[in-house]
Amino acid sequence: MSYSVGQVSAFAGVTVRTLHHYDKAGLLSPGDRSRAGYRVYSEADLVRLQQILFYRELGFPLDEIAAIFKDPQVNPVERLRARQRQLNEEIARLQRLAEVAERAIEVQRTGVPLTPQERFEVFGEVAFDLSYATEAELKWAHSEGQREAMARADAHTKEDWRRLMGEAADWRAELLAAFDAGEPSCGERAMDLAEEHRLHIARWFTSCPPDMHRRIADDFIADPRAFALVVPPSQQRPGLAAYTRQAVYANAARHADAITQGEENR
Repeated sequence: MSYSVGQVSAFAGVTVRTLHHYDKAGLLSPGDRSRAGYRVYSEADLVRLQQILFYRELGFPLDEIAAIFKDPQVNPVERLRARQRQLNEEIARLQRLAEVAERAIEVQRTGVPLTPQERFEVFGEVAFDLSYATEAELKWAHSEGQREAMARADAHTKEDWRRLMGEAADWRAELLAAFDAGEPSCGERAMDLAEEHRLHIARWFTSCPPDMHRRIADDFIADPRAFALVVPPSQQRPGLAAYTRQAVYANAARHADAITQGEENR
């Protein structure tokens, strides 16, 4: 039994244009023609179309489907297993995103309600980029520190945020003053400011040993959105993010030296 392009399009749920595209790509080229010269599909063609649609549903690109059909050495089971691993990874990623969204919903429902005026009062120009927050959540998904930081942030009251941001603003003013005065990033003043920032994180979010502080500072260079949480763009200067990172690294080295010195004095 044979079927016209229109009939196959109707019961397979694909457009005529898609069938023509499969024909042009060499994936599904019906060998028969009607008396009027139109393409007609055989039962074997329908079986092949079903296989194509199955692979497409799993996300296989057309060129990979063509390779499976054309090369007898290609093991379709191995391809399917590889695709299964990819799908499982994607499912896990989407699940983490769903958890991030759920947490955001809960914060909106039960978090501290702020009017736009209060939000500006508390946070000033510091803006929390949701895309960065989501990426950070995924990046540190398996970090106990990240989970603790999110839990403590969710629990902060409006007054907590006011005090926290006040501390951050005072620290930021000192950082800008040191940078503008040309203080070296490895100098005492810059290192002390780096230490204050590390203790600020520990006080309000999660314990922040020097190695973790270095990783946070690396993001200041890698992603402008991260440094914008520390210094709003309107207050930034060229080289300030690198200066801050260098101060953090110098302070971490100072900590390591102090530990070494202490061990030598035992």
